[in-house]
Amino acid sequence: MSIENIDIKEATIIDVRTPGEFMMGNVEGSINIPLDEVPSRVEEFKTIQGDIVLCCASGGRSGQATMFLEQNGLSNVCNGGGWQTVNAYMK
Repeated sequence: MSIENIDIKEATIIDVRTPGEFMMGNVEGSINIPLDEVPSRVEEFKTIQGDIVLCCASGGRSGQATMFLEQNGLSNVCNGGGWQTVNAYMK
């Protein structure tokens, strides 16, 4: 799934950066779930209705999270790349 193909304003935005990075700037309304917590929170991700857009600083960690979640049965996930890129889509 690609960020261009979803309604970003209806999606759940998950930022997988550390809490400290998240506090320095983030997409308004996004949820901070650090990458190292993703494996233990797969069931929580499965309860999210609609599309999930993952972001981080540049797209590397969100890419890892996207791949992990897809391998664990989620098809509604998208690597949005860097949080500033995702933020630009919100406008």
